[in-house]
Amino acid sequence: MSFLNKAKQFLDKHDKQVDQALDKAGDMVDKKTHGKYTSNIDKAVDEAQKRTGEGDTRPEPGR
Repeated sequence: MSFLNKAKQFLDKHDKQVDQALDKAGDMVDKKTHGKYTSNIDKAVDEAQKRTGEGDTRPEPGR
């Protein structure tokens, strides 16, 4: 089994933790850029969460 396959399996098994880590990383980048790119960072984090595991585990706004 290749490293890439192992990484994909890890992401699938730990989707909630991966989503939390992506959120935390996005918050850190947002803080470092003083909120200048908040909407771009949020879009990137959301897209990354969609592409890992089973998708975004956060509830959608309004639900």
